[in-house]
Amino acid sequence: MAALAKPRRRVSQARREAIVFYLCIAPWLAGFLAFTAGPMIASLVLSFTQWDMMTPAQWLGLQNYATIFTADEYFWQSLKVTAVYSLFSVPLKLVTALFLAILLNEATHAVGIFRTAFYLPSIMASVAAAVLWSWILNPRFGPVNGALGLVGIKGPGWFSDPRYALWGLIMMSAWGLGGEVLIFLAGLKSIPHHLYEAAELDGAGRLARFLRITLPMLSSTIFFNFVMALIGSFQAFDSAYIISTARAGTLGGPMNSTLLYMLNLYRNGFSWWKMGYASALAWVLFLIILALTLVVLRSSSLWVYYEGERKG
Repeated sequence: MAALAKPRRRVSQARREAIVFYLCIAPWLAGFLAFTAGPMIASLVLSFTQWDMMTPAQWLGLQNYATIFTADEYFWQSLKVTAVYSLFSVPLKLVTALFLAILLNEATHAVGIFRTAFYLPSIMASVAAAVLWSWILNPRFGPVNGALGLVGIKGPGWFSDPRYALWGLIMMSAWGLGGEVLIFLAGLKSIPHHLYEAAELDGAGRLARFLRITLPMLSSTIFFNFVMALIGSFQAFDSAYIISTARAGTLGGPMNSTLLYMLNLYRNGFSWWKMGYASALAWVLFLIILALTLVVLRSSSLWVYYEGERKG
């Protein structure tokens, strides 16, 4: 009887632990269902309808998706602009963040002050950052064009010039990189110092140590920051919205040169009241990001170094 009682007590204890577990996650689960899963399912259903938020939705089937790929010139323009933005902003952000992290890792004095200074822009309100960069790149009295004028170069119109407006947004993307800097710094701190000492004894220079030790040991951190920056670049919205409406006067202006994908989605949903079509655009974006993320994940075996696997 005692032997039978022990399994029953184990089952009873496991059941109580399961009940406690589900009670603990119940608030998160309710929030996930109400604010994440529910809206996702609703947007998926709406993507097959025509809905202006004023009248009942009308079922269209796959017509919204067919229109996206065959009849919407703004879709292809926004996709091209976003692709160019991602192609240049992601490497710029990662390289700058890694450079700053290396400087912080080598610093010996006032490290906390510099960490705070580099992280503060990432928590600054996007509106304030956009206003600041609108002044920095102002074609008449901005400091960038002022510095170019000192060396005899006439500065461009930046956000008012369709040839340079997107490049201004790309420069802005390197502003709020405090999170990436801290992640890179944590990765640098985890690299065993004896590897550098051994390489230095073998006569390896600073560049060789960086290429043969720092980059391979930091590849998993680079991989994480790269995936997150890639996803974030395709979801960029607030700075482009503020800059284009303030400087060019039109959403995505001038001449749709800053029409990022999210701006086109926003314009369809909240300016033209085509909420069903905007939902379809959102799901197309989801599939694009998912495909790119899977490609990066599959390629990670070629360039990401995992110390545990190498030891095995």
